[in-house]
Amino acid sequence: MNAPILSRRNFTKGLGGLVLSFSLDPAELLAQAPAPGAPTRLPGSLNNNRSLQAWVRIGGDGNATVHTGKVELGQGVLTALWQIAVEELDLAPARVRIYSADTALSPDEGQTAGSQSIENSGTALRLACAEVRGMLVDIAAKRLAVPAETLTVTDGVIMTADRLKVTYAEAVADLDLNREATGKVPPKPVSTHKFVGQSVPRHDIPGKVTGRIAYVQDIFEAGMVHGRVVRPPRYGSTLESVDDAAVSKMPGVIKVVRDGSFFGVVAEREEQAVKAREALAKAAKWKLGPELPDPATIHTHLKSLPRKDDVLGVKQASMASGGRTLEATYTKPYLAHGSIGPSCAVATFLGGRMLVWTHSQGVYPLRNELVKALKIPAKDVRCMHVEGSGCYGQNGADDVALDAALLARAVPDKPVRLQWMRDDEFGWEPYGAAMSMSIKASLDADNKIADWQYELWSNTHSMRPESTDGTNVLAAWYMAEPQPHGAPKGIPQPAGGGDRNSIPLYDFPNQKVVHHFIPDMPIRVSALRTLGAYANVFAIESFMDEMAALAKADPVAFRLAHLKDPRAKAVIEKAAEMAGWKPGQAGSLARGRGIGFSKYKNLACYVACIADVEIDRASGKARATHVWAAVDSGLIINPDGLKNQIEGGIVQSASWTLYEQVRFDKRGIQSLDWASYPIMTMPDVPKVTIELINRPAERPLGAGEGSQGPTVAVIANAVAHATGKRLRDLPMDAARVKAALA
Repeated sequence: MNAPILSRRNFTKGLGGLVLSFSLDPAELLAQAPAPGAPTRLPGSLNNNRSLQAWVRIGGDGNATVHTGKVELGQGVLTALWQIAVEELDLAPARVRIYSADTALSPDEGQTAGSQSIENSGTALRLACAEVRGMLVDIAAKRLAVPAETLTVTDGVIMTADRLKVTYAEAVADLDLNREATGKVPPKPVSTHKFVGQSVPRHDIPGKVTGRIAYVQDIFEAGMVHGRVVRPPRYGSTLESVDDAAVSKMPGVIKVVRDGSFFGVVAEREEQAVKAREALAKAAKWKLGPELPDPATIHTHLKSLPRKDDVLGVKQASMASGGRTLEATYTKPYLAHGSIGPSCAVATFLGGRMLVWTHSQGVYPLRNELVKALKIPAKDVRCMHVEGSGCYGQNGADDVALDAALLARAVPDKPVRLQWMRDDEFGWEPYGAAMSMSIKASLDADNKIADWQYELWSNTHSMRPESTDGTNVLAAWYMAEPQPHGAPKGIPQPAGGGDRNSIPLYDFPNQKVVHHFIPDMPIRVSALRTLGAYANVFAIESFMDEMAALAKADPVAFRLAHLKDPRAKAVIEKAAEMAGWKPGQAGSLARGRGIGFSKYKNLACYVACIADVEIDRASGKARATHVWAAVDSGLIINPDGLKNQIEGGIVQSASWTLYEQVRFDKRGIQSLDWASYPIMTMPDVPKVTIELINRPAERPLGAGEGSQGPTVAVIANAVAHATGKRLRDLPMDAARVKAALA
């Protein structure tokens, strides 16, 4: 199918107030970003983006445009942020437009990650829009010579009790937004909300289901050319030589580009670039990099590497000796992002300036990495977000942006579209780190946990752009002047990286958590949705079931007995009610049921899940048939959007848990396609039932990564309930389950 063609140099797509704008006009694209203000602490993302006009602008027609530095990844965040702006500005929905991350136009909000968009960007937009609305009301009050508190606002019309009025369009002449936000104007009370709390249809969906331009992969412009790159056989390899003479003469080839061990090709058509890439790969001679570890002993190998130990969450109390004790070790493999559309970028090099359309989750950090790699001043590099077809975490989005920029620099004035091949994506993206978790716990005389000792071993969970002192984009490491990445760092508590959710929310009188941080990365890793929380919740919640069995207690009652947080108890009780949980209900060889709970990062949403799992004894295949989830994320902005996120997280986690692992051997990565990296298919997707506990008096809590941990736990516990066998290694695929049954 042919890609949609952009018939104009500048086009806009919008629906219901949401506007995503892509432009290929250099004069417009290289506009300057808003100026920052002076350093004083402000709430949310206002703290680093203090100018009101960085967030909100009111036009001469009284309509508003708002900007966010957060990006749409399929989580529906732009719709939710737009709802917040509509609510606080008191304008009709069609009169408010929202623009996503762009280094020339939007506030710098770093990465869209960690389920923080509503908490940080939403807080900033709420306060900024409330302040702008307050300024407009003050202007009207002066003109009408009445107290501001006596005025009402409806769709941009400010009115007195006797119907004297000033419109936003009239007041804007006296409005100066080139000033620092105060963060002190109170937003509207929840009781007055008309749009926040409503299931507004997501604005990004129609384009995706009707074939309009929705993704960076869809962009096409007259005169656009296509690029492909050639990767080494494995990490750390060096290009010794390549005979590109024949490739340069192939049909459509414009240029073969080489910079050290980075090389690729630009061609007139995409299929010509693909054929040229194949020919270049055959013509290249490499000095191979180091072998990879033995996959059979990867967790032992990781534990043997140098590490930095951090002790967390220590509690100490007197404990009677002689309690029953249990120990267990759990493992998680390397996981790929499995993006449906391989990473893609479009870059143009015009007059010494670089323009990049990217699905990076952080356009400002990416721009700064491009500045280092390309040696171009920051003012001459602009990165604009366009949604990509699939990713939560760091896949190849940032890497492909540098690839495209390097090829674009070699063919000035031509827009270069570069989409990775499937083997590029699977073989070279940064994975979610392999992890190992060991737990030892003891019961007291009342069959409650009296002592909890937890250890985890993990590489970093963030090598995103600007997360270290080095350069964290792939091609930079292979250029003639290579720029190695800096030393990996852990993400500090309370959010954490590998140790995210490692400190139990349960109340234990004695506990200690040790995070063994491993800087050396034999396999490339970075951020994957939930970071370490998926593995830690898997281990903790599996072990809670094991301890409940040791205590001869019902798993739901056992958890409730160890919790003090009423909101945590509420989601567990709600999930049990939804699923019709029956204490003491026996499993069978074919069916089982499990419970899992977490408060994401111990800072964000509460989620409790119960799942039913069926086991095919002949094949060993386990399938989650129904998952019930109770969710508390505080004040709900968009109920349907929240449910979508929880449901999507459940499906993704079930796929990780039952199917996914990156396969490799000493020669290199072997998971290079969907056959060697299978994921859950549609027939195996469980039925999902979700209930939301709305708490309007509480602040909104991030929820995009809240359900993955509880889901792996419920499946693990349900498999154990069905089979009587505790599987502690992921994935719980058919071969592993069948071996346990045997």
